[in-house]
Amino acid sequence: MTFAIREYCTKDCSKTHLFLTGQQKAIANALRPSQQCGVTDLADISIKQHVMAALSEDIGHGDATTEALIASDSSGRAKIIARETLTIAGIAVAKAVFVELDNEASIDAHFEDGEEIQPGECILTVSAQLRSLLTGERTALNYLQRLSGIATQSARYAKAVSGTGVLILDTRKTTPGWRLLEKYAVQCGGARNHRRGLDDMILIKDNHLAALSGECAIAEAIRQARLISPDLKIEVEAETLDQAQQATEAGADIVLLDNMTIEELRAAVKLIDGRAQTEASGGITLENIREVAETGVNYISAGALTHSARAVDISMKIES
Repeated sequence: MTFAIREYCTKDCSKTHLFLTGQQKAIANALRPSQQCGVTDLADISIKQHVMAALSEDIGHGDATTEALIASDSSGRAKIIARETLTIAGIAVAKAVFVELDNEASIDAHFEDGEEIQPGECILTVSAQLRSLLTGERTALNYLQRLSGIATQSARYAKAVSGTGVLILDTRKTTPGWRLLEKYAVQCGGARNHRRGLDDMILIKDNHLAALSGECAIAEAIRQARLISPDLKIEVEAETLDQAQQATEAGADIVLLDNMTIEELRAAVKLIDGRAQTEASGGITLENIREVAETGVNYISAGALTHSARAVDISMKIES
């Protein structure tokens, strides 16, 4: 299942990432399309490396309980079942867990990422060595519960603004090492990705402006950013209407309206008047997101899609 690419980024994202290890570069590059910056499908090589690290962390020197109780030549079947209504994400990753432990595992997926699942419905049926099923259970469920929790949260936020034309965006408030997976899950829920990393676009925030500390800090920041990175879109964080006006007049592509009241958001949208795109951010909840969307902004970003998503209830049962 392939998901829409977000509209923000205009550059080639295949460049080298100087601060990543070799394994991290392989993961990032495998998941990063050569010409676009949105998360699309998950690449097998990146899944494999992520899963290998997760299994190594969990298994250590061996699954002491399973190895003590289960014969090495025993095989069986397990079902992975939803225990609540959820939007599924991470099926390919869960599959990879069992295949990594048993390359002859047979796995039937009964849903695709992005689909809504009801309580009691079977997500996956896995036939494999019993040791592999038992050893891989928690790792596979961790992936499914975490990623499906994000997809479910994202679906709720996207549904809350349905019909307004506003796009819901995630943020960089993700679990270290899990960003690409979590941003993939966001798209499974029907929301969009904002920046995937610091190299995607220019986002001038309050601390950048504080570091410049000049009277024309916003205009100068945009001028300098445009000079150094002419191919990147420029977004500027504005905490006041005056800052929003400065950013617009200086040629920002997007103005991020941070922690503004509903009245301030309406005034900012009117002030900008289509000269730049607008993004509302800060204090966004399911309770107020519809009202924020109705102010006329183009985007709403919410860190809660990832940092506050609850792991959904999914279990695995061995068939006797």
